[in-house]
Amino acid sequence: MKFVAFERKLQGTGASRRLRVAGKVPGIVYGAGEPALIELDHNALYHALKKEAFHSSLLDMELNGSVTQVLLRDFQMHPYKPQVQHIDFQRVDGTTKITKKVPLHFIGEENSVAVKTDKCTVNHVITELEITCLAQQLPEFIEVDLSGLTKGHSLHVNDMKIPAGIKVVTHGKPNPVVATPVEPKTEEIVVVAAAPADDKKGKKGKK
Repeated sequence: MKFVAFERKLQGTGASRRLRVAGKVPGIVYGAGEPALIELDHNALYHALKKEAFHSSLLDMELNGSVTQVLLRDFQMHPYKPQVQHIDFQRVDGTTKITKKVPLHFIGEENSVAVKTDKCTVNHVITELEITCLAQQLPEFIEVDLSGLTKGHSLHVNDMKIPAGIKVVTHGKPNPVVATPVEPKTEEIVVVAAAPADDKKGKKGKK
């Protein structure tokens, strides 16, 4: 993905507020050189942020006529308005090593024995993975094949096919569960017997 940034001359709270009023977003680019103050068109950025690839892949940033590869590192939203307040990017090159979360795309679960035969549903326990790799090797997403899933057996990180050069960061959990089949619930039908009707009148005593 490619986006256009413009050099930002002024900084400070007042300058940033004026930028936002003018439909711009203040930002910064750091790493691999001197930090650069930038501004971006708010509407274009707002729509770009809705795309998964903008968060998890290398981006081509055009600034002052030259194109640099960057990664989205952080952004701040207004507490209640649909407005981007500030955004941070990191410059990268062939030697930059990064740690970043990437989304998981699940495929094949409808063809698995667990779903097709045993009528299980699949619980996606993890929807993204934190990885370490060279910036140039960063995948937009990692595909998870669930076609071999069977009832009673979860799929773990070690069962996945991770692209070469990528290391998964698990934060103390050596082999966390990624997806697990959940057996269908059996509904119990409870029949409640009707209570006997009370006699309208008690038995009459002898005269």
